[in-house]
Amino acid sequence: MENKTKVLIIDDSAVIRKILSVSLNKYKDIEVVGTAPDPFIARDKILSLKPDVLTLDVEMPRMDGLTFLKKIMTFHPIPTIMVSSLSQDGGDVTLKALEIGAVDYIAKPSNRLSCDVKNIIHDLYQKIKTASTITMRRNDNTKINQHKRTANQTFPPKSTQPHYTMFKGTNKIIVIGASTGGTEALKEVLVQMPADSPGIAIVQHMPEIFTKAFAQRLDSLCAIKVKEGKNGDSLTQGQAIIAPGNYHMKLRRNGSMYYIETSQEERVHHQRPAADVLFDSAARFAGLNAVGVIMTGMGADGARGLLKMKESGAKTIAQDEESCVVFGMPKEAIKLGAVDKTVTLHKIPETIFSFIHN
Repeated sequence: MENKTKVLIIDDSAVIRKILSVSLNKYKDIEVVGTAPDPFIARDKILSLKPDVLTLDVEMPRMDGLTFLKKIMTFHPIPTIMVSSLSQDGGDVTLKALEIGAVDYIAKPSNRLSCDVKNIIHDLYQKIKTASTITMRRNDNTKINQHKRTANQTFPPKSTQPHYTMFKGTNKIIVIGASTGGTEALKEVLVQMPADSPGIAIVQHMPEIFTKAFAQRLDSLCAIKVKEGKNGDSLTQGQAIIAPGNYHMKLRRNGSMYYIETSQEERVHHQRPAADVLFDSAARFAGLNAVGVIMTGMGADGARGLLKMKESGAKTIAQDEESCVVFGMPKEAIKLGAVDKTVTLHKIPETIFSFIHN
């Protein structure tokens, strides 16, 4: 039993608690040690059952999930996975939860998604196993928030940011791949990018509705424009395009201009979008005009594509282990010899521009 990951499920829906409990207990290395219909009951069960990972609903009686999450991260930090509805409101709230300290999220099973419950449970299982390896810190000092403070100390305020002079007619591009922990890590990178940055294409593993909410949130914070990608969008200076959930995103080229192509081709590394798909296309169509960045996330997605980029003449960067929530994707890329430079989160923007100007 000591080798099993202990999980506490917190959800006001008896049906969801039953589905998650029965399904997760089928895995030999998972033990659902308890369930709770609201945060007050959950608080007592956390103390008595000592779970390794929590799954947490957002809308619950007596105390909402975000308020409870803040208390968890302040007084008794435990890796927490949000179980959220696939709606615009659900996407916005989940992004707030990740900012507070949740390590990941999953779409809540519903009648519309009943045929996909098996896939959702398998994804949740993978996320639970990954979450159980993450070291949390007390007093709102999760890894991401710790590095957020470091980044804010390192970079000047937006009004006094250094202006990176771009040469006219540049066709340089930046491509980034991230997964677990990536929403906050990407924010820390993109808020430091000046308005005249090269075009940026991003794959972040997340469900469909979340990518739109994520892009809108980043757009409100950044000097560059950030949007969810649509098939045929041009990748232009001063703009970042987020791959839409459930769609692969590739780069294409028309003369000196780049645009994106989206598709629902087969999943790669069980992911759609997949960083490998984006990186492969960057290697083919951009070559030495590209900078590739692989960031926090579980699994190996992006490693082989980043290697192809390096072999095509592109410069490549990996986020270091200390600043990653999960050092999976960068680790695999480093093992393949796909990385030119490994740096901490807050040094990624300056490293990108050092490569662009060399």
